[in-house]
Amino acid sequence: MTPPPRSRQRLESGWRFQRIAPDQVDHALDYIPWPELGAAEDGKDADARPEQVRHDAADTGLRPWILPTASPFVHDPSARAERPEGAPPVRPRAADPGTDDADWQQVTVPHDWAIAGPFLVEGPHGGMGRLESWGVGWYRRDLEILAEDTGRSIHLEIDGAMSYASVWLNGTLVGGWPYGYTSWRLDLTPHVRPGERNLLAIRLDNPPRSARWYPGGGLFRDVHLVRTAPVAVGHWGTTITTHEVSEDSADVDVEVRLVNAGSQPVAVQVETEIHTIPDGSGMPGTGSPAGTLVATTGPGTADVGPGAEATLSGSASIQRPALWGPPPTQRPHRHLAVTTVRQGGEVVDQVRTPFGVRRIEFDADEGLLVNGERIRIQGVNNHHDLGSLGAAFHERAAERQLEILQEMGANALRTAHNPPAPELLDLTDRMGILVLDEVFDSWYARKTDLDFHLIFEDWHEADLRAMIRRDRHHPSVILWGIGNEVGEQYTEEEGALVARRLVEIAHQEDPSRLTTTAMNYAKPHMPLPAEVDVIGINYQGEGIRQEPIFEGTDRIRTPPQYPLFREAFPRTPMLGTETASALSTRGTYLFPVAEEQSGPARDGRGADDASCTVSAYELHAVDFGSTAEKVFASLESHPYVAGEFVWTGFDYLGEPTPYYSARSSYTGIVDLAGFPKDRFWLYRSQWRPEVPTAHLLPHWTWPGREGEVTPVHVFTSGDEAELFVDGVSQGRRRKQPGQFRLRWDETVYTPGEVRVQVYRDGAPWAEDVVRTAGAPAHLELTADRSAITADGRDLVHVSARVLDADGVEVPTATDLLRFAVEGPGRILATDNGDPTDMTAFPSPERRAFSGRALAVVAAERGADGTLRVSASAEGLQGDEVLVQLARSPRPGGRTAGTGAGER
Repeated sequence: MTPPPRSRQRLESGWRFQRIAPDQVDHALDYIPWPELGAAEDGKDADARPEQVRHDAADTGLRPWILPTASPFVHDPSARAERPEGAPPVRPRAADPGTDDADWQQVTVPHDWAIAGPFLVEGPHGGMGRLESWGVGWYRRDLEILAEDTGRSIHLEIDGAMSYASVWLNGTLVGGWPYGYTSWRLDLTPHVRPGERNLLAIRLDNPPRSARWYPGGGLFRDVHLVRTAPVAVGHWGTTITTHEVSEDSADVDVEVRLVNAGSQPVAVQVETEIHTIPDGSGMPGTGSPAGTLVATTGPGTADVGPGAEATLSGSASIQRPALWGPPPTQRPHRHLAVTTVRQGGEVVDQVRTPFGVRRIEFDADEGLLVNGERIRIQGVNNHHDLGSLGAAFHERAAERQLEILQEMGANALRTAHNPPAPELLDLTDRMGILVLDEVFDSWYARKTDLDFHLIFEDWHEADLRAMIRRDRHHPSVILWGIGNEVGEQYTEEEGALVARRLVEIAHQEDPSRLTTTAMNYAKPHMPLPAEVDVIGINYQGEGIRQEPIFEGTDRIRTPPQYPLFREAFPRTPMLGTETASALSTRGTYLFPVAEEQSGPARDGRGADDASCTVSAYELHAVDFGSTAEKVFASLESHPYVAGEFVWTGFDYLGEPTPYYSARSSYTGIVDLAGFPKDRFWLYRSQWRPEVPTAHLLPHWTWPGREGEVTPVHVFTSGDEAELFVDGVSQGRRRKQPGQFRLRWDETVYTPGEVRVQVYRDGAPWAEDVVRTAGAPAHLELTADRSAITADGRDLVHVSARVLDADGVEVPTATDLLRFAVEGPGRILATDNGDPTDMTAFPSPERRAFSGRALAVVAAERGADGTLRVSASAEGLQGDEVLVQLARSPRPGGRTAGTGAGER
């Protein structure tokens, strides 16, 4: 039987895993000798400058054998590392096929080796999420290499491995890659034994203090085994560029890089067909494309010598193209390029490349234009973790996050501060979300002791080129981010030279997109800002510590920088790459309530040190940041700024400012479990002004506050509102220019009902009601989907609310909930959004926090039938939801939306 021309096998199951005890680690297998570490400290000094430290990489450890993996991405031949003769002077038992691994843990990939916990409650571990992600671990798996694979090229493709991966096949070190977020591949062909056992072993080494947030650990993204004929399209070997794009037509250039790994010259013909991708479909698989054929390039011919490469180019025009653009004013139409390689009339390779036809322009006055339409960037920053699921990528969990953000009105995402999982960009393509694709958090200057600065010299070119080659066909990607708050912004020409080098690399790989870097310190007169195409500003645009409370401080105070950069760079586009960094704990309201905006969170002034909570009145921010409203006002005053990326869309693991005894952050608009904070409706009011929005805060269950002043605030897309307490009007108030909330600060608490009637242009627009809750009586479960695919990967998120006897949510409930699944499924994780909850995520028991909790459930692969997901609590009536299982991919049918529309 003739094998298919190209196969791509996901290596998901069959893995065995073992963590190595610290005293058993063989440091001869380290990439380089790690610098010695001093005493650890927790917390974050936002004003601290990254240290200018140059680390000279030694030719000890495995570096000489790993570094050559970068050579295909190094343009200067003289700078390419060559593999030493012979094997490393160490032969690890874990890589030996004869080693017995029967007692190793069986895992599926993607896998995060730390997310199951337990949390490290004591010690200086808050910055990295209080989960032990550091250390050494081994993964082993048998590969099925058949006798008929003889003569084929076989590659291992890894979408992300945290970190310092070294790959061994049949006891031989093949290569590796240090940076955990980069996708990369290795040629296994010289080392495979067709028809025999082939043992794949991967060592990962996560140094301590390697990140400022939770990095996760392990094979946390997909791994694939790819088989091709000896002559085939190279890795990321198609380059598709669109230009002269209009509603009438679009020109498409297709470049195909061919590689001949065989020993004989080969003559081939190459043709590329371009099809539409039907709306709502995912990445097309094998077989005939379902869309319409709209253009063809070729066929062209090439003679490819043994061990050589050849490139073929072709062009085509698409008439009346279906353009890609962000909703609601545009639609994210996509296309598929199917490249077929033939030898003597026989198909020897076929590669499918999704892409989009769109025109992206940045203008110094208008900001961002997509297909000629001005689009205000309403973006968020998100780290790569998926909350209780950790760093292991789950497409449905990421999709849920994006759905919630779109419901709020977000149209853009910054991948803070590293390349994302490739499937995330498939989602942003399909959903029409704009992306700032960022690569590094540090250059030569270090932020933590063992971060990327150790290997920046060796790997910056390979990592940046790899990210761009992988991601350049995603229409959602609009900018390349070359760095975040790097220490080089504090230098003079030295930092500018590094930026210039990175921008040059980006332009070589992709001349069609611009670059930016996120600057929290650099000023207009400094050399670094002049090197990027779009000026990215973190927090400085609104000004840093400009509130009266900071007068007399010895900390950095920065006046608003947007007008100063505008004066210095009048023809350069500008963007708020990080804004706000507001703080709050969902459902927790503290008194007294501040009158001012953007004050720091301090004990007794918007924060409570005893409970490690920050008030959900949404009036406080990190010392260097701002509230949402201050940013809104700044952007309205400076319309030439293209928009903003808020820090952050979701809470994330680690970096829990202001309370480093916690395990997750306070800056999210949405909490770690996916429950929106009050701020969500503030952003929706501003970002979706056409949608009737009215949101009251706080809740109205305050036993012991009877007769006390309890301010009521309203977030609304209307322009005026009238507040009623138990039917008695508290007055009608109108938004003033620069005002983004309505306040009734003199309201006195009395149990009952608070209602707001919102008006727009004098007509009723929206309303909201909150009621005093009684004692907890029963649970209510809702599932975000009524059916899921039984593939072991698809998910359903089940939200639990604690209600009183009248069905009113009890916002103070902390009952212990017990989740369970009947049927062929399992609970992957539970959460409640409380940054201080140290219950291990896999636990089926979870206390409600501010009346809510969440369970994440997956079905067994290949199962049929129904899952019955239930929750119970002592003294309360439980509830359950039914979830249908299907074998076809990704059914819809939500039972309760994303949860974003609930209070």
